[in-house]
Amino acid sequence: MKFKKYLMFLLVAALAVVLVACGGSEEENTEDTGSEEAASEDTASEDTASEDTEETDSESTELDGSVVIDGSGTVYPLMARLAEEYMINEQPGVSVEVSRAGTSAGFEKFLMEDGTDFNDASRQIKEEEQAKADELGIEVMELKVALDGLTIVTSPENDWATELTEQQVKDIFLGEYTNWSDINPEWPEEQIQTYGPNENHGTYEFFYENILEEQDLVEGIDLQQEYSTLVTLVSEDTNAIGFFGFGYYDSNQDKINAVSVDFGDGPVAPSLDTIAEDGDYAGFTRPVFTYLNTNNATEKAQVLDYALYVMNSTNEFAGETGFAPIPDEEAQALVEELEGLK
Repeated sequence: MKFKKYLMFLLVAALAVVLVACGGSEEENTEDTGSEEAASEDTASEDTASEDTEETDSESTELDGSVVIDGSGTVYPLMARLAEEYMINEQPGVSVEVSRAGTSAGFEKFLMEDGTDFNDASRQIKEEEQAKADELGIEVMELKVALDGLTIVTSPENDWATELTEQQVKDIFLGEYTNWSDINPEWPEEQIQTYGPNENHGTYEFFYENILEEQDLVEGIDLQQEYSTLVTLVSEDTNAIGFFGFGYYDSNQDKINAVSVDFGDGPVAPSLDTIAEDGDYAGFTRPVFTYLNTNNATEKAQVLDYALYVMNSTNEFAGETGFAPIPDEEAQALVEELEGLK
C-alpha cells in the first residue's frame, strides 16, 4: 500500500512539472507576441509621422495673399488669361487682380509708394519713368512676354481699302488724305474717319513715336480709352479706319476687317504666322512687356511665384489671346533671372 502511494506521489509531481513548463512557454509566447505588436505599432507610428511630414512639406508650398497688376489694355487679355489659370490650377489661395488703365496710367500706379506689383506695357519704360523708379528706390525688372502686331482695321462694309502701303497708312493718320478717293480715284468720294486708342495707351505712343515718327495725328481723330468702344465705332462706320493690337482684331473678326500692309515686298496680312521681329509683318511688330517691382517680389513670395509662372507659361497662352510667342530661349533667360531673386 505504501508503495502504491509512493507511485501516485511521483505521478502527481511529474504532472506538475509538465504543467509548469507549458505555462511558462505560453507566457513567453505572449511576451514575444506583445513585443511584435509593439514593434508593429512603432513602425506604423513612424510611417504616420513620415506622411504627416510630407503633407506639411506639401502644404508649406501653398501661398496666399494678393498680386496686383495694372497697365496696358493691349496686354490685358494675355495677363488676365494667365492670372485665371494660375488661380485655378497653381495657387488657389492667391488673388491676382488684373486691371487695364493703359500703359502710361499704369506706370503712375506702379511708380508710387505701395504701388502695384506689375505694370503691363505695350512699350518700353521711358527714361523719366525709370528716373522716378530710381528716386523712389523701386527696382524694376522688364519682362518681355509676347509679340504684337499693330493692326489697321476697317468696317466690314469697306470693300475697297483692303490693301494699303505702309506710307499710305501713315499719310491717312497724318491727314494727308481727306477722302478715300484721294488715295485712289476709284474709291468712294467719302471723308475718311480715323480712330485709335488715347494717350493713356502704349499703343498710341508706339504708333505716334515709331510709325508716325512723332508727327501729329490728323486733326479730329477719335481717340478712345476702351478698346471695345473702338471696335464698335469702327464696325458701325463705313468710312472708318483705326489701329490697335492684333488681339482685339483677332477676337472681333466678325465685326471688323484687317487691312493687309505692303512694306515693300507685297501686301501682308497680320497673323500669328507673320507677326515677328524679323518676319513679313516686322514693320508693325512690337514686343509687349510686364514690369515687375522686384522689391515686392523679394518681400512677397506670391509675387515672385507669379512672375515665374508668367515667364514659364506665357508662350503657352500667347496664341489664344492674339499674340505671337517670344523665342523660348528669351523666356528661359528671364526665368533664370527671376530664380536669382530667391
